[in-house]
Order: sequence, then structure tokens, then C-alpha cells
Amino acid sequence: MNMLAPIHADTASEVSPSKQRRLSRRGGAMAAIALVLVAGAAWKWLDQPNAQAAATPIATVGISAPLAREVTQWDEYVGRFAPSQTVEIRPRVSGAVTALHFRDGDIVRKGQLLFTIDQRPFRAALAEAQANVAAARSTLALARSDYARVQRLTGDEAISASEVDALRARLQSAQAALAAAEARARQRSLDMEFTQVRAPIGGHVSDRRIDIGNLVAGGDGASATLLTTINALDPIYFTFDASEALFLKAQRDRADGDGATAVEVRLQDETDYKWKGKLDFTDNGLDPRSGTIRVRATFANPGMFLAPGLFGNMRLASGGTTRALLVPDAAIQSDQARKTVLVVGKDDSVSAKPVELGPVVGGLRIIRSGLTPQDRVIVGNVQAAMPGTKVAVRAAPIKPQPKPVTPVDPAAAPAAAQATFAR
Repeated sequence: MNMLAPIHADTASEVSPSKQRRLSRRGGAMAAIALVLVAGAAWKWLDQPNAQAAATPIATVGISAPLAREVTQWDEYVGRFAPSQTVEIRPRVSGAVTALHFRDGDIVRKGQLLFTIDQRPFRAALAEAQANVAAARSTLALARSDYARVQRLTGDEAISASEVDALRARLQSAQAALAAAEARARQRSLDMEFTQVRAPIGGHVSDRRIDIGNLVAGGDGASATLLTTINALDPIYFTFDASEALFLKAQRDRADGDGATAVEVRLQDETDYKWKGKLDFTDNGLDPRSGTIRVRATFANPGMFLAPGLFGNMRLASGGTTRALLVPDAAIQSDQARKTVLVVGKDDSVSAKPVELGPVVGGLRIIRSGLTPQDRVIVGNVQAAMPGTKVAVRAAPIKPQPKPVTPVDPAAAPAAAQATFAR
């Protein structure tokens, strides 16, 4: 037995490496199987969010029928203010300026004294003319007396016809001389009056161009010295050029009885059209070079706030009053060159409708065409809706919102560039 024990020990030592190799291969196979099982579990776990995403509920959007309101459509222009009258103040007589009766930039009234020219030479000339009138009257009185005397003579006291004719001629000459003397006196009186330069119109006077002590040249033309200018500002004009298309549109509206002459203007630093006026003149032809016609409106300006040369944005209510459909401007989407609005059908599916846009009024966009009053327009959570998908809906009424007026390019198409809710 002692001899068999070593033999058994040697046999065990020879078999053990082989078993170890088989066990090693079995362990590798088991590890590969475990790796496949882990990968499958991981794949299933990673695919779970997609399943959860597919189960996400549909988007909820706010819908409303387009708001139907009466609006007044306006055409917009850009123009500038101009004085209703402007006068250059020039003297009618020559002389030295002796007095100045206004301050630069004053508001003057019609007939107010502005300048005084040295009156002494004109006063002397007037006195001389008045003396000549007195002498002519005396000569006329003598001639009239002599002629009356010969008319009373009769019989032997009568004189020849030639002497009577001479006395009659002298009387007529004396009458003509008196008339000439009186005319010269009136002329001298006018010259005396012209030494006081007065405002021919009321308005805003410019600065003086001549100081006291300077000699000025008088006359009736442009050769006379310019003293200052006066602009009449109440009322004041607003002039602008209208395109041929807009002119034709206004003419047709006026022919149909829908045209209006009311205009409103806002200045460059204003957001509202606060200045109210009316059209009073349209030129008699279009400029063939620019294809525009000159138009003018009149505005009351009692405070003289508006000044010539100011630019303004003017709108003309030539579009008339009409019933329009409006939606929020945020509901408008751009599809390349066209504008669309998302609507919800009866099956709660979303579709896009092409629309033609009008101006913005009260924060809402006028839809000229493309919508009906029965359409369910998406006005809330618009970004969550996609054409072809289904959505959940909730009511979201449309309400006008005050919004500053945005200037519009006056060279736009003849369609109305702005609108307001009709009063």
C-alpha cells in the first residue's frame, strides 16, 4: 500500500493541468454568455426613453376665430410743413434806418410797425407838395372868378368870344394844375407813410437783416434791400407727393363716395398721430419725371408749434371704413415668399393657410384674404404646432393691444399702409 500511494500521487499530478485547461475554457464561455446578457439588458434599458417619448401627450394650443371689427384704412405719406404765406419785407423808399420795433423771432400781427426810415427828407417834400396844392387852388379860384365875371356881361359890356375862350382855357388849366399838385402831395404822403415799414401779414418774423443806421434802397422789385421775412403759420400747410397708383386709388374712392379728406400727421419724435387736418389742394397734373403729384393739406396751428420745414408722417383716410378680420401678429408665419396662418380642422389636425396681410391695428394684423370668420386660428403656443399633426385645443380670445405706430415706406404698393378702428 505504501508503494501504490506514490503512484496515485504521480497520476494526480499528471491529470491536473488538463483539467485546469478545460475549466479555463468553460469559464471563458460563461463570461461571453454573461457579456451578451448584460449587453441585451443595456440595449433594452437604452431603448426605454424612445418608448416613453412616443407616449408623450399631444401639444395643447390656443385657438380663436378671427376678430371681426370695423376699421378705417389709411394711406401713408411722408412730407414737410410749409408756411401758408411768406413775405419778404423790403422798403418802398430809400434812406437810413432810424428805429427797430421788434425782436428777432417775434410773433407779429398784421400792421405792426417793424422799421422806421429817416422821415425828415420825406416830411420836407410833403410840405412842399402841400404848398404847391395851396398855390394851385388859389390860381384856380382866380381863374374861376374871371370866367364867372365875363359870363355876366351883356350888351355893350360883352367881350369878344376869343377872350371868353381864353378865360375858359385858363380855368381848365388851373383845374388840371390843382389836380397834379394834389397827386404829387398824395405821392409825398405815401412816401412819408412808407418810412414806417409795417407787417403786411401776421406770423413768425425772422431775424433783422439790417441794423439801425444803415442805408437801405427802396423800390418795388428785388433790387430793394431785404429787411426780414415773415411766415404765416396759422394755418400751416403740409405738402407731400403722392404716387400715381395712390392718386388713382384716391380718385376712384372719391368717385365712389368713399373718399375722405381727413388727414393726420405725427412728427418724428411722436408715436401717435395727434395733428388733425384736411386736404385743400391737389395739383393739376403729375410730374412726368417722377410719376408723382403734389398734394397739400391744411392744419390749424394756433400755438405756432409747427414750423416750416418740419418732416412728418401723414396718413390719409382714403381707404374708407370696412369690416376686417384680424389676428395677432405673432400668429403669422413665413413660408419662403408667402405668409401663412396655422388653423385647426374639425379633426383637430393642423394645416397652414396662405394669407394676404394688411396693416397692423391695435397690435393685430388685418388679413385681407385667406381666412374666413369660421376658421379656428392658432393664436397661443404657436411654436408647438406643426402642419399635419394633431393638437389639443383651448379657447384663447383675441383682444386688441395698444401698440406704437411704425412708420411705413411711402413708396409701398397702393394698398392702405395703416388702419385704425373706426370711430
